[in-house]
Amino acid sequence: MDANPKTAVSELNEIARQMRLDILEMTTQAGSGHPSSSFSATEIVTALYFGGVLCYRPDEPLWPERDRFIMSKGHAAPLLYAALARAGYIERDLIWTLREVDSPVQGHPIQNVLPGVEATTGSLGQGLSAGVGHVLGGRLNQLDYRVYVLLGDGECEAGQVWEAAMAAAHFQADNLVAILDYNKFQETGPISREMALEPLVDKWRSFGWHVEEADGHDVADLLAKFAAVEAVKGQPSIIIAHTVKGKGVSFVEADFTFHGRALTPQQAELAREELNGTR
Repeated sequence: MDANPKTAVSELNEIARQMRLDILEMTTQAGSGHPSSSFSATEIVTALYFGGVLCYRPDEPLWPERDRFIMSKGHAAPLLYAALARAGYIERDLIWTLREVDSPVQGHPIQNVLPGVEATTGSLGQGLSAGVGHVLGGRLNQLDYRVYVLLGDGECEAGQVWEAAMAAAHFQADNLVAILDYNKFQETGPISREMALEPLVDKWRSFGWHVEEADGHDVADLLAKFAAVEAVKGQPSIIIAHTVKGKGVSFVEADFTFHGRALTPQQAELAREELNGTR
């Protein structure tokens, strides 16, 4: 399969910063969206698309041998759109139409409407099942592409996630990689209060998965863990990425309620200054 070129870590960090600015502008202009949920996973998606992990052809989005990326936590769609625009799947001007009526750039990703979107997501808990389906479909078609699924931690309270985890282990889906954006908060508060997930590593291992842990904001660490799971045979893998909700903007990090609300124009200006290092 084609391999997209690797990029230096310093450049990847700059890409992540610029994608946070895109997320900020998209959600502020729309007056709605999920900025902090997108910020927490920015380095993860940056590593996947621009760190030489995913194999893809933006000018041939349905290339059969492409790797698949499924944004299971579909409310982080602004992050996906920022990546698709930078990767060349869509025109950059399109992302500024986020959530507008008749725009293909909606609050959750919609398959067959926007190139590069592999699954319609947003009903949380379903993305990992879709990933297992992609793996099994690839086997039927004798294709060895890899499937990457980004999960939210609140989403892992859904039973369907664990049904999919069982199925993936049963079918020895070693080309399936889940990445958990473990920012420790969901819309209504701390995960530990709403429905605790710990001991999380033990849970995934008991379901037959290979488990790695990573600093979800350290691109070099993420790339090392993606390389490590590629060598795993006979079982699916998950990278539990420890992240900070709202990463990159201090007052968003401090307030989990930005999970589902956009910044005001005044707040956005402060955030912009912080992301640009001028504040």
